Amino acid sequence: MILYEYPLTERVRTLLRLEYLLRRNAFLMQRGHPFDHHHALLSMFEIMDVTSRQDLKSDILKDLERQRQQYLSYRGNPSVSEITLEEVLAEIDSSFQRLGQQLGKPGQSLLDNEWLMSIRSRAGIPGGTCEFDLPAYYAWQHLPEEQRREDLMRWMEVFNPMATAVEVLLRMLRDGGMPHKSVAQSGSYQQNLGGRSYQLMRLRVDGTLGVIPEITGHRLMVSVRFMRPDSDWKLKPVDSDVQFELALCP
Repeated sequence: MILYEYPLTERVRTLLRLEYLLRRNAFLMQRGHPFDHHHALLSMFEIMDVTSRQDLKSDILKDLERQRQQYLSYRGNPSVSEITLEEVLAEIDSSFQRLGQQLGKPGQSLLDNEWLMSIRSRAGIPGGTCEFDLPAYYAWQHLPEEQRREDLMRWMEVFNPMATAVEVLLRMLRDGGMPHKSVAQSGSYQQNLGGRSYQLMRLRVDGTLGVIPEITGHRLMVSVRFMRPDSDWKLKPVDSDVQFELALCP
């Protein structure tokens, strides 16, 4: 099964992009080749770009507080485990405090590192980080694997509070969606949201079917059109029924 996620708000769109970059960075850091660490560094620069949004930190703090208030309302509910509830609240509180205590924007301190910023400025130029353009960076790439990894981890530490908060928010958002079986008749599916507000759409489809969902959505309706690629990966509409699993997360 292949899972596709489609954000229904701009805020969730940003969180998903940030989660993707953080996961890619973590994966590349664990590998040892200089090329892997080069692309881990590029991922870090992209994370800096996303987290430089003026309102991102405040929006995440507001979302954490909103989640906290929602879970507080479950206290005293006999169908809710008090132990699990307190663990969730403690996790939210910890994420809120760590992010709230961080001064300025995440990654602000990295802007003072002239060497990193020289790499960042050249990274957008095709081949702009090769040895004759940035000899010091070329020398860094020849350091032992563990030393390079330690440097990367040290630079990425400034993003840890936000990374934890994003992980908590998206996990709670995903847990709020109840998956159900659906059928796209002749490859097409639409669902009226009935005035309810959702933030994320999650769709699972059997990868062996060879179909790709094209998803659109807004506050009133979501729609899916399944496509199938040809040998050149040009997408063409599917005209047969497609079974899939759908979850809408409020």
